[in-house]
Amino acid sequence: MQSQVRGRGSAWWITFGVIAFGSLFLVIGLILAGVSISYASSAERARGTVTDLEWRTSHSSGSHRNRSSSSTVAYPVVEFTSADGETRTFRSSGGSNPPSYERGEQVDVLYRADSPEDARIDGFLSMWLLPLIFSGIGLLIAGIGTTVAIVRRRSGAGGVRTAPVVDLRK
Repeated sequence: MQSQVRGRGSAWWITFGVIAFGSLFLVIGLILAGVSISYASSAERARGTVTDLEWRTSHSSGSHRNRSSSSTVAYPVVEFTSADGETRTFRSSGGSNPPSYERGEQVDVLYRADSPEDARIDGFLSMWLLPLIFSGIGLLIAGIGTTVAIVRRRSGAGGVRTAPVVDLRK
């Protein structure tokens, strides 16, 4: 006669879900890192100057009615001369408060020769912040899920177990 101890299978699925969710974030972070590496390796380099700081209000909540969560962020506007001799201007997609750059500051610029308007400041924020955030969150969540799975398995609390077979003929 065999019986099964039930109710522990759902904990396994939750643990599996946490590991899968963390792994998904890790994969997204690695893809973003690959995009940054690809961009940096194929981009032209130029020296640029921060000509202005564009201040924008960002809302951390989905509702525009909640103004208490608003913050003002500075996005650098950079001017550089591309290899074809034309002066180009772009607004960085990464902003901060306090500003990371000052007006008149010299910065390294990366841009694609076939698309100079797609330029970026060659700096930590613009190139590596998102890949590190996604990878870090992914590693943390997947690591927690994996640790929980290992601890549950070692303590014998993992998944569905069968009870010992008892011979009732004796």
